[in-house]
Amino acid sequence: MPIVVRLDELMARRKMRLNELSSEVGITEANLSILKTGKARAIRFSTLDALCKVLECQPGDILAYELDMTENRLTGESGLSANGGEDEFDLEK
Repeated sequence: MPIVVRLDELMARRKMRLNELSSEVGITEANLSILKTGKARAIRFSTLDALCKVLECQPGDILAYELDMTENRLTGESGLSANGGEDEFDLEK
């Protein structure tokens, strides 16, 4: 998924532990861990707001969009062919 969660980087810069952030934000350590590891499928704006307040940052500091150029956005398939991207075309027809 091209959405990357950078919560661990922000926590490290602020020398903040998961349990401390959890208590200040008001969500469980388990849910915060799911978010931190990038396994979350969604985030509520209220949670994002609370994280930004506690970490004194912007939403873009926590979430980033990084397009994977080897994955086809529509099909989820690799953009490279089996021969390493060197497709052969027969031009003599």
